[in-house]
Amino acid sequence: MSIQIPLPKLPPLAGICTFKEAQRTGFSVKECVRRLKQYHYWLKRMHQVFNDRIPSEPLYELKMAFSLHSHYCAEHVTAFRKRIAEMREPPLGLEVSPDKNLEILFDEILAAPSTIELLLGAYDLALPSLRDKMQRHLDETNPLVDHPSIRIIRFAMLEIDEMISFGKSSIEALVKDRSKSCEWLNLLNACLANVDGEDAPSEVKRNYSSQPYRYSGVPMRDERFSDPYNMGVNAEAFLYDEQFSPEPKTLMMFYKRLREIDVPEMISSIIAETKGKKWGYYQDMTRQLWDEARHAMMGEVGFVNLGINWPTEVMVNFTWSLALNTQLNPIQRHAVLYFIEQGLMPKTGKRFEWEVAMKSSNPLSGLFQDYDWADEVLHARIGRDWYLTEFKTPKDGIDFGDKCWSLVFVDWAQYKKERRTEHRNWWPGLYKAACKSWGVKPESEVLQFNTSYKNVRADLKVVSTSG
Repeated sequence: MSIQIPLPKLPPLAGICTFKEAQRTGFSVKECVRRLKQYHYWLKRMHQVFNDRIPSEPLYELKMAFSLHSHYCAEHVTAFRKRIAEMREPPLGLEVSPDKNLEILFDEILAAPSTIELLLGAYDLALPSLRDKMQRHLDETNPLVDHPSIRIIRFAMLEIDEMISFGKSSIEALVKDRSKSCEWLNLLNACLANVDGEDAPSEVKRNYSSQPYRYSGVPMRDERFSDPYNMGVNAEAFLYDEQFSPEPKTLMMFYKRLREIDVPEMISSIIAETKGKKWGYYQDMTRQLWDEARHAMMGEVGFVNLGINWPTEVMVNFTWSLALNTQLNPIQRHAVLYFIEQGLMPKTGKRFEWEVAMKSSNPLSGLFQDYDWADEVLHARIGRDWYLTEFKTPKDGIDFGDKCWSLVFVDWAQYKKERRTEHRNWWPGLYKAACKSWGVKPESEVLQFNTSYKNVRADLKVVSTSG
């Protein structure tokens, strides 16, 4: 091609900055790494805060948001770790606190005794402060030489802004009076004001974190979950019964998806109580945690689409996460998780659920099961990478999971004896509500379904009970 004389004015320097900006002195590699380590620690501790508070947070919307935000933080932690490793920095020193003030800040937020203070600490102080620091980095660094850092900072800021926006809306909805938290918020602000100092100043004294934080895996639910011990409807027994048509089976699949609220509650405990793994383990497990939260919300959307008020028609329990989190250790919980994913009979797999959904007249059910199935392929890979490596053979890992699962799900009768639940069969009410939405008459055979989890596990295996 011929070149015009004089040359056309094209953007210089690949369009990332002007020549004036590229002559900015900016940060040395040492200073850049120091700042990146702060962002890394900030996000890693925010990941811990969001993950560790998932089970004990009763509000469903916050439980789901914490699942997402822990995933965001884990992904950006990984990006910063990779960038720091590129910058002449062995050993990386990424497992230690870069600043005592930040350590106190996040210990305090993690130990916050109420949802209100947790929201204020995380979304009103910690995340906005991190965003401000990142913006100053973009404003001051040399945009040409530090472009790899700028790129990951920009990506991180997109999702940090999203988290802050969610937090702001939640605070507006829930926080009526900040005055009760003023003294504690002043402590957090003092920590932030002294970041980059040699140590925490004498006036900054721990409050809620004066005693070591203790993780609680006992699941909490809000008032919409009115019968959380109810194990009166065995969704799998209905779903895999050939006498029933696909349409009512979509209801059971929406229930199965919504019930997956307890999976992030359980995976949270694995992440929180498993120490010393490579960061890739926590990143992958947090991705799986978020996927399971997405599945729960798919079920919620399925019921909303049908105009069904799920809190009154569907008794979503927490017996699975409660039993696993309180009766098993982390590797046993992971074993059960892997066994459920890998050890089901072929006819009861994700392909079957997708096929049932596609045969129904509900396109959302087909879409949800399509993605649910795809997610399980990823989860199988996560299990192979991080769980099966603990065993000599895959069969050993599956057998161990089966054995661990046999240790739980034994409290059906005990829950009833203790008057925690009557295990009410809520299925007829749900089915009638759906038939009203569909404009059809309920089928008597479907209405009569009355199989519970008393003697049959979710994989259709018979189990012993406590009475």
